[in-house]
Amino acid sequence: MKIRNLIFGGVDIESPLTNLGIVVLRLFAGLTLAFQHGINIIPPSAAFLDTVNSLGFPLPTFFAWAAGLSELLGGILLVVGLCTRPASFFIVITMSVAVFLRHSTGPFHEKELALLYGIIAFLFLLVGSGRFGVDDTLRRTTKN
Repeated sequence: MKIRNLIFGGVDIESPLTNLGIVVLRLFAGLTLAFQHGINIIPPSAAFLDTVNSLGFPLPTFFAWAAGLSELLGGILLVVGLCTRPASFFIVITMSVAVFLRHSTGPFHEKELALLYGIIAFLFLLVGSGRFGVDDTLRRTTKN
């Protein structure tokens, strides 16, 4: 697989309704992830750094920034459909940490939102941005 396909790739979906559904989900998930969650942890607060440290990460400042940027920048990249697969990969990793480490012992309702964002990001990791994203435009113009 060429690196271009790995970064800008996606499934060639012809149905306009399918592509409309993909763009609506991409816009909603990206906007809410970026501006309801990611923006609140950039820069990481002392409390967030303590939380990351308590999870056992060796470089808590680095990983706190990585989590915040994957939510903020990853969400924005989802919105425009640019580098959808790499952004989704980092979102899946971040949400997996939230579900399986941060909220591992808590009740389901504490991990539900992170699980939902993670599953949505996993979908975009598989299918890419859909027809109405920058990735699709880049893929089509660089096909030669």
